[in-house]
Amino acid sequence: MLDEQVQPNETTVPLLPCAAPEETLAFWSALGFAVTYEQQKPYLYLAFRWRGFDLHYGRAASTVDPALENTGGCLVMVDTVAPYHAAFTEAMRRTYGKALTKGLPRMTRYRPGASRFTIMDPSGNSIIFIQRDEPAEVEYGGSKQLQGLARVLDNARILREFKNDDRAAFRALNSGLRRHGDSAPAVEQAVALAVLIELSTALEEPDRVPEWGGRLRQLRLTTEERHLVESTVADPALIEQWMPPAA
Repeated sequence: MLDEQVQPNETTVPLLPCAAPEETLAFWSALGFAVTYEQQKPYLYLAFRWRGFDLHYGRAASTVDPALENTGGCLVMVDTVAPYHAAFTEAMRRTYGKALTKGLPRMTRYRPGASRFTIMDPSGNSIIFIQRDEPAEVEYGGSKQLQGLARVLDNARILREFKNDDRAAFRALNSGLRRHGDSAPAVEQAVALAVLIELSTALEEPDRVPEWGGRLRQLRLTTEERHLVESTVADPALIEQWMPPAA
């Protein structure tokens, strides 16, 4: 049959709409991508390469609004996502002095053990790096096998890591801690408080951080539980001053 003569060695190259050519060139160059093709007239076409994959850009429709962040996107399947996030973080710090976590372009935070992260480019495209062994199905409402604060925490994780919605995660945790905090195990309370501190910082709403930090400091945690709490935030330094001594 004809299909048996086709060799399985295809390569797919994402072609994304570009509403900000100069910004796109500057951003991907800053992250270490090589510009393999650049043309802006008579029509726009940009091509970038980094390690084993390519990103190409063409003209965006005149109605595209990058601020809506729904322009387009692609998935980049990798064996392990952590080294990619670390490499891009280092590149951002070299060029911009910090990791870009707000506005466009930006990169989502990476929690140790997470299976994906997202880069939003200057045109509002999502480039999502996904670990190949990530579960095929995700319970987007929080696992039905969990109850109380544990289920709230799982739901907040989905909102942060899969939907990139810090605001919704913040609201879910704040409400869940009020409803279930008193009856939940200390380690679950600690995780909720730590993530709230991180989200409050990211959302630039730090007013309640001292309150949550004070509650976190009063909890009794084992050394193992302390490590678990620290692993739930991208930057453990944010909660270091509030962590209680090991019980």
